[in-house]
Amino acid sequence: MSIVLVVSLAGMVLIGVIGVLGRRRPASSLEEWSVGGRDFGSLTTWVLQAGEIYTTFTFLGLAGLAYTAGVAVVYALPYLPLAYIGLYLIAPRVWRIGRDRGHVTQGDFFADRYRSPLLGRLTAALGVVFLLPYLQLQITGLGLVIGLVTGDEAAGDMAMIVASVLVTVFVLWAGINGVARAAYLKDALMLVVLVVLLVAVPVHYGGFGRIGDRLLDGHAALLTVPDAGPHGTAWFFTSMVTSLISVLFLTMPQQWPAVLSAKDEKALRRNSIWMPVYGATQAIPIILGLIALTVLTAPAEANGVLLTLVSRTFPEWMVGVVAVAVAATAMVPAAGIVLGMSTLVTRNVLAVGGRRAGLLVNYVTVVAAVGLALVLGITRPDALANLLLLTYGGLAQMAPGTACALARRARLRAASVTTGIVAGEAVLIGLTFVHDYHGTVNTGLIALGCNIAAALTAEAVLRASSPLGIARRGGPHGAGH
Repeated sequence: MSIVLVVSLAGMVLIGVIGVLGRRRPASSLEEWSVGGRDFGSLTTWVLQAGEIYTTFTFLGLAGLAYTAGVAVVYALPYLPLAYIGLYLIAPRVWRIGRDRGHVTQGDFFADRYRSPLLGRLTAALGVVFLLPYLQLQITGLGLVIGLVTGDEAAGDMAMIVASVLVTVFVLWAGINGVARAAYLKDALMLVVLVVLLVAVPVHYGGFGRIGDRLLDGHAALLTVPDAGPHGTAWFFTSMVTSLISVLFLTMPQQWPAVLSAKDEKALRRNSIWMPVYGATQAIPIILGLIALTVLTAPAEANGVLLTLVSRTFPEWMVGVVAVAVAATAMVPAAGIVLGMSTLVTRNVLAVGGRRAGLLVNYVTVVAAVGLALVLGITRPDALANLLLLTYGGLAQMAPGTACALARRARLRAASVTTGIVAGEAVLIGLTFVHDYHGTVNTGLIALGCNIAAALTAEAVLRASSPLGIARRGGPHGAGH
């Protein structure tokens, strides 16, 4: 067994053990298991919210996109600061409503604010469907990492099994407390590794000056965003806007426990100020991807660029440490994703009554979701490739409904929001699977435009047929919330 594999597996076990040790006491309810009694301070809330900034393919994918598309990859940098400007106001509002109304999930928010269990069930079901490929991505990505650094595909499969078991155990045992505890290690390890790479890799290859000269001489075309093409200005702008909408309006279901678990609004506001600083570290994988352009003589597989660069720069034990950092960016987000999926199923899709029954269904869902993602990751790693493209675009369709429900009294009925979501998802699925769209405008943004148009049209029709107003027709709760 290679040194890289030994270090990698040992690091993964350490992540799992720390997650298990996060348990404070046996959870007496689903609420305590999923939002921790709503008493997390700023630092714990920070690491939970930061979990979505760095996932496996954020770490590896940004370097790979820089290697293939050049500076067009910087679309990923501005949306986070812009989103957190809005979240300074939105996150405390969501937290306040959730505390007062007992929300645990995104589905709870929709069901309560629109007085429509059906809408809550719809949004929850869509959240589960669109999160499954995202969960598989984390597990499959971890296997790819170990396979790449060891040169052994079987080692990658073994790593996926070990990681899946560890994630399942600490999520079942400790709930969101375990996710938070593992997230502390993940963020600390990842930041140390990024800083070491930012310093050591350029020094190893002659310094930033020499690397910059090589980029200008051999890859000048990749140092500007082209007007057209697959990574042109239209792709750049619409990808940035779609990502901005996703973060700003908490469209990813696993974002909700991180917000709802905070002990007060001050913690969320403080994080909204400092999170963009943390997000700026995403520039480091981008820089490393550009360095790879100048030093890798043979074309490399995009998502393996960073690891290929690392393996040519450092000794095996350090490659193993980097692999552990990347594994952490898979395991912790995977834990948050499966926690979000299971609470959606229990609270909204099945609406299980009773504390013990709810916890039981929740635990079964955790095992089933991780097991399914693992089986697909091993047997059909590309089976959900197309559906994966729908994850962000599909969940972005929740944004209009969320934005409307944040107002003191929304101007859309539940039926209008439902119409918009269904129309948006239909357009997105049609563009992806039927039309086979190859344009440069993000499909999620196209679908979102159709979503808004359909919702407004439905609302106009409903108002014309029932002029008594929204208050009598199931609009969101009004004063005080």
